[in-house]
Parts: sequence; structure tokens; C-alpha cells
Amino acid sequence: MIAEKTSGQQAATTKSSAKKKQSLLKSFTKEELAKVYRLMTTARQIDAKLLTLLKQGKASFHIGVSGHEAAQIAIAQNFRGGTDWSYPYYRDLAYCLTLGFRIEDAMLDFLFRAEAPSTAGRQMYAHWGHKELRIVSQSSPTGTQFLQAVGTAIGCKREGKGEIVYVSAGEGTTSQGDFHEALNWAAREKLPILFFIEDNGYAISVPIAEQTAGRSAYKLAAGYEGLIRYDVDGTDYFETKRVADEAVAKVRNGEGAVLIRASVVRLLPHSSSDDHSKYRAEEELAEDRKRDCIARFEERVLAEQIFAREELDAIKADAKQNIDEAAVWAESRPTPKPETVMTHVYSDAPLNLPFEASAPSGAPIVMVDAINHALDEELAFNPKMLIYGEDVAGGKGGVFTATRNLTAKHGKDRVFNSPLAESSIVGTAIGLAVMGFKPVVEIQFGDYIFPAMMQIRNELAMMRYRSNGKWKCPVVIRVPVGGYIHGAHYHSQNIEAFFAHCPGLVVLFPSNAADAKGLLKTACRADDPVLFLEHKYLYRQGFAKTPEPDANYFIPFGKAKVVREGRDLSVITYGALVQRALDAAKKLEREGVSVEVLDLRSILPYDKDAIAKTVKKTSKVLVAHEDMLTQGFGAEIAAFIAEHCFEYLDAPVKRLGALDVAAVPYADELEDAVLPNDQKVYEALKELARY
Repeated sequence: MIAEKTSGQQAATTKSSAKKKQSLLKSFTKEELAKVYRLMTTARQIDAKLLTLLKQGKASFHIGVSGHEAAQIAIAQNFRGGTDWSYPYYRDLAYCLTLGFRIEDAMLDFLFRAEAPSTAGRQMYAHWGHKELRIVSQSSPTGTQFLQAVGTAIGCKREGKGEIVYVSAGEGTTSQGDFHEALNWAAREKLPILFFIEDNGYAISVPIAEQTAGRSAYKLAAGYEGLIRYDVDGTDYFETKRVADEAVAKVRNGEGAVLIRASVVRLLPHSSSDDHSKYRAEEELAEDRKRDCIARFEERVLAEQIFAREELDAIKADAKQNIDEAAVWAESRPTPKPETVMTHVYSDAPLNLPFEASAPSGAPIVMVDAINHALDEELAFNPKMLIYGEDVAGGKGGVFTATRNLTAKHGKDRVFNSPLAESSIVGTAIGLAVMGFKPVVEIQFGDYIFPAMMQIRNELAMMRYRSNGKWKCPVVIRVPVGGYIHGAHYHSQNIEAFFAHCPGLVVLFPSNAADAKGLLKTACRADDPVLFLEHKYLYRQGFAKTPEPDANYFIPFGKAKVVREGRDLSVITYGALVQRALDAAKKLEREGVSVEVLDLRSILPYDKDAIAKTVKKTSKVLVAHEDMLTQGFGAEIAAFIAEHCFEYLDAPVKRLGALDVAAVPYADELEDAVLPNDQKVYEALKELARY
């Protein structure tokens, strides 16, 4: 229990604190303080200018920094733009300005001009990004940046160049699971990363008392052993600078990850779409205005007679003039051209690989071993390729042994286990990829990929597009999928239809060993993110065994393969249904019906030319897949055929898929009733032949 202080003790403490602050103030030159004041007032007046432009109808969205400036500047002065890495959140205008972001850059972003450094008009204002300053493209989902920053910090520690990582958020975002996953990884590994939580007390309209245990992210993070923590009054520039200097020094010295929780105030509503008078009393707002960091800074430097009021006013007036001139200039710059809207969905860099230069001719190999060999060869080829995921390391090599013995051969620093956290696996992979690593990660089962859905859909697939091509993250995600192994609920799901709706992502689904090796090796060399789906049932099936391709065998994305020629009917399929289609085709051949089987191999992109060619050839088509029928990927194929090949059809396009049940059941009889089997494929083709 802490004893109460006497009035004399309190007076002594107050004097000591005043002397400490005075000493701290005198450690700055007048020029340094003038620079800090200019940054503060520039950020504040940019807010004011942008709100004026908003009222004039020149833009449609604003989110402000007002009240956070001092804390951001104090932190940013310890980071090196272009050397260190930054993952700021939407209020971090003052941080970005301190790092080197220009007033003109902010104006270009706000007015969605084609030259805007963050997004070139593809995202709303305040989604910061700057390639030269190493400010990684940020998005609207709160909290996704934490794990990406951890991934970059992993890369910084591996490279040992002294680079460190900054990541920030408001206190509301600390409710997100990604925040805690990030702290766990960063604290355990003593990563060179600083988490900066700017606590203004409100997550839009929800107060911290309704968000956070203990009402403080500082308290919330206490359980992460190894994490260095600070709690500071972020409205006091001088105290925050003292803490920031000490904290960043610890990060640079390799002492471990640091969290700073800075208490700040939000002087504007959450955004231009918000009205905080609906949930905050005027008395509360007045108290916040008393804590305005700029007013407190002015009070200190005036009281110490470092500046006269006229000098501060002159700095402010000069900043305003620069802002006004920058706004006029930015308004004159061109807006994005409509014809560029489809650029940067995927990379336009040629792969220059010897695609299918020779037929596979090695010893027969099963599919899981072909995958293992592809990974082994690509690890040897690319020293910046890393493999990680749950259980992938050592002699086990994942639950299906696809990465078995790769740790022993290539080292535990390149093939290693991750926490059992799918969002962590993908989020950190993004952070590694943006700095040049090639992460090839594993999600243990397709059924368990959905905790990473935010990272895949909103981050991985969109990074290149949202940054107008300035950032990329060519991660490969390997995922075992599919049924026919009595895996039951949660171990038998097919997921291709979900992810086929993610432009920017490549989705591959091989049906045999040679294709698996050739496609995976291409994925490991590609400049785009790839979801590589591996059907568990095919891993060791004899019919999926092929001669092994050599180390120079690559298969291009989006190229289907005719695995059986035919005249009367076509089956368009992929994955485990390829063999079932072949078996049915052989049976029908004996009945006088010639069936062509087209293996798509690639879901996104898919081979429209090959589909059109087989439709024109046979005029009758069955689209078959293992996933449920309703809104399965076959619906896309059928729609394409109906729109582009209608005049060549002699029968309606027929589809075959699993029953529309929530998941694949466990019992043999139930699983067989749900999934397409040999008899169902045969009967569907027989019916189509009779049409």
C-alpha cells in the first residue's frame, strides 16, 4: 500500500518535477524547438485547410490529427525515413510530416490526385504510404498493420542492419486480436519494433471504459513477458520526447519490443462523417481543449522566454501560407485517368521462366513428395525464401509431411514453426514480403484459414492495387483442402470459391504430382501473392503419381490442360474430380461416347481460351467440382460459357458439385452422399449425352 504524501512532500515533488521539466527544455536549441512548433502547427493547420476544402466540395472525407501532434512528432524524431520502417495509422499526419512527408503530398492525397504518393486516388485520405520513406501502404481495417509490422521486424532482425519498425494505432484498435497476436510474437522474439498507442479515450463514439480492461493498453499489455512498456502524457511534447528517446534506444540496442501508450486528446470528431456532440458533453470537450498539446508547448516556451508570441505567430503564419500555396498547386494537378483503373491488380513484370520446356521424365513420384521437392529446390535457389507455419519444422514437416526434413537441410532460421494463429502467419508474411523476403507459409487445413481472411482479402490481395503499384507482397500460402479422407466437419472443406472473388490473388489447384511441382515452383518465383491449394486425398494416390519434373520445370498461371481428348462431351474440372472424370470417360467410351476432360489447374486466373475451345469442339459441357454446388466456382465457368459460347452449345451447361450442406459429414455413407463420386459423374455425363 502506498502511503499518502504530506502537503510538504507534495510541494517538494512539484518543485522537483518543475526543475526536471526546465532541465529537459534547456536540452533543446531554439532552432530545434522552432522546427517542432512548425511541425505541430503545420499538421494542425492542414486539418483546418482540408476541412475548408471539404466544405467547398473539393473532397469527400477527412480524418484529423488535431490533439495528437506532439506525441507523434516526439516519436518520429527517433525514426529515419527511408531506413526504418513505418506502419502508421490514419491519424498519423504529424508523424508522416516529421519523417519527410511533404505538405504537397498531403494535399495530393486529400484531393485524390494521380501523383498522390499514398494511393493515387485509390483510397480515402489518411491511408498513408510512401515508398521512399518506407511508410508501408495502410488500409482501413483497424489492427491489420500490427502483424505486418511484426513481420517486417522479423526481417529487420534477420538482416541485422540496425533497421527498426514503428507501428501505431488508437486505443480502440487494441481490442483487435491481431494486436495481441503481434505483442505475443514481438515480445517472445525480442523484435526491433515499437508499438505506439495513441489513446484519446474514444473508438469513434465508444469510450475506453467500454473497450478495454483496466481502461489502458499499458495495463492490458502487462502479461507479455519481455515487452518493455511506457505510459506517458502525450500532450506534453517534452516528456514524450524523453520517453521516446529512451524507448527507441532500447529497441535499437536489441533489448526487445517496446510499447508506448500516450494519453492524448481528440479535438475534432472521429472523422468528417461524425458528430461528437452526440456523445460527448461540452464540459468534457472543454477539458480536452485545456490539454491541447500545442497550447501547452506554447505556454512552456513563452514562460521560459525562449520565444516571444510574435515569433510563434510568424512561424504559424508562414506554415499557413505554405499550406495555402500547396493546396492551390495540388488542385492544378491531374486526377487519375479512368483507363488506369485496371492497372496494378497483378504484376506486369514478366516471369521469364522456361514454362513446360520438357515433359516430366524422372522417377515416379507422389504428389506430397513432389511438393516437398519443389520447396527444397526453391529454398536452394532463393536465399530469401522462408517457410513457416504450424508444425512445419523438423522431421514432422507438417501434418501431411510436405515440409519434412527441410529444416535439417536448410536450417531452422529458414524453415520454422509459427504460433498456432492463422492471422499471425499471413500477417507477418506480408510484412516480410514487402521488404523483399519470399515467405511460403502453410495453413494446416483449409477449414482453418478464415481467421486470416482479413489479412488475405483486405491486405495481401489489395496491397499492390491500393498503393498504385508502389508496394507488393508476393506471399505463397499453401493449404491442404478437400474431402474423401473421412476428415468430417472442419477437415474436408474446399475454399476456392471464396478466394476466387479476390482480385490480386492467384489461386492454384493441381490434380497430380507434376502439376503440383511445376505450379508451386512458379508460385515461388512469382511477383504476386498465391494461394496454393493441395488436395489431401491426392497426396499419396497412385493415380496422382507422375514422373517427376526436373528443377527447371515451371507451369504458367491460368493455363488449363486437356488430359483426355474427346469429341462428344466435355468435362471442365480440377482437383480430385479430374480422376473421377477420367474414370467416367473411360466407362462411357465403351458405350460409344467420347468425352474430353479439361483440367483447369488454375482458378484465378482461369483459362477462358481453353474453355471456349473445348466447348466449340464438343458442344456439350459438364462443369464438375467437389465444392458445394450453389455459388461454387463452377457457376462462374457456366456463366462464362453461357455468355461467350452460347451459339456453340447443343445442350444446357450442366453442373455437378457437392450437396448444399454446411460441411462434409464423418460417416462413410454420409460423406459419399454429399460429395461427387464416380457414379454421380458417370450419370451426369450419361444424362448430358442423351440430351
